Amino acid sequence: MYKPGGRRTIVALVFLLFATALLIDAPPAAADAGFRKWINDFYPVAAKAGIKKSTYKKAFSGVRSPDPKVLEKARFQPEFRESTWSYVDTRVHGSIVEVAQKMGKRYARVLSQIERRFGVERSVILAIWSVESSFGDVFNYPDRLHYVPRALATLAYADKRRSKFARKQLIAALKILQAGNVTKKELRGSWAGAMGHTQFIPTSYRAFAIDMDGDGRRDIWKSIPDALATAANLLHKNGWKTGRTWGYEVKAPRNASRYVGKSKTIAQWSKLGFKRPGGRAFTRNGDKAVLKMPAGNKGPAFLMLRNFFILKTYNNSDSYALAVGLLADRIAGYSGLKQSWPKPKGVLSMDERREIQIHLKSRGLYSGKIDGNIGSGSQLAIRTYQSRSGLTPDGVPTHKLLKTLRR
Repeated sequence: MYKPGGRRTIVALVFLLFATALLIDAPPAAADAGFRKWINDFYPVAAKAGIKKSTYKKAFSGVRSPDPKVLEKARFQPEFRESTWSYVDTRVHGSIVEVAQKMGKRYARVLSQIERRFGVERSVILAIWSVESSFGDVFNYPDRLHYVPRALATLAYADKRRSKFARKQLIAALKILQAGNVTKKELRGSWAGAMGHTQFIPTSYRAFAIDMDGDGRRDIWKSIPDALATAANLLHKNGWKTGRTWGYEVKAPRNASRYVGKSKTIAQWSKLGFKRPGGRAFTRNGDKAVLKMPAGNKGPAFLMLRNFFILKTYNNSDSYALAVGLLADRIAGYSGLKQSWPKPKGVLSMDERREIQIHLKSRGLYSGKIDGNIGSGSQLAIRTYQSRSGLTPDGVPTHKLLKTLRR
């Protein structure tokens, strides 16, 4: 026999018991109820994959809502939206080469060990480290990093195109946390869950991560040996050819665009009129290569060999693999591109802007970094030089200014 109001009491009690049983804390009013429900509903999937309830609660404790910055960044991926020349120019220039070579000397011992063990050249590993995280500089800006479980749950919940990918990566990220390779506080990465110095998504981390420093943890966040060895292991297991180039820059004959994407031997490409700039000879004429013309008929063409496509297993973007290959060549001491990219009128490359800074520094007008970034110090030096040279003192770096400085 229930007293009046007893039914409401029972309903309230059932609701309270249900809320108490939730895997995550009851959300505040400002939280996203749909997102919280998604997290609770996803636990059975995680449990089937071997994720303990304690791990799941730990991972999502304090997570109240989707990460809005993740969704914003998901709409813009530079390697797929930015022009090839711009993507390459900002990642392959003198300042980066200088830093890479210094890092090569600093970590020479571990890089030698990695070369011997995995057969991947140090210049390639350094290039990947640079393009992926600017040699770990990304960790100096914690506000740009994302808590990986929240980021992946955000994509799974709110991005239909990436939902399947994000769910798979989320399970892998939870397994990494459960294994104790990284603390919850350290589990930070990109908007898509790429982590550490060499930016591995969780499934790739689980497949390729290496404990190079021998401390019992595969730590790509704080251990540079582990991070670099992990990158080398990925390339090695995907079939990297030791001692062979990723491709050749070539001068294309007329109507070459009809061959874009075609695969032929180097000897066959040579017969069709494709030549290396400066008359340099090809090597290994029997190797198969694919023609790429990222800037069409107006820019350099490339004959891409097997190692180029191995680089794409790291990031499936032609611009990415090209940038890594070109940077690796320059780190190894080879010259850069011989042909120019078709840029908008008046736009200087990073190396041209660096050259302006070098000339200004040699004249005692500039004392800042030689990095190609034209800030207030560079602009002041340019205006001073322009005033002394009878030019309009507007502080703008131009081809005319560079030509004058060269004289």
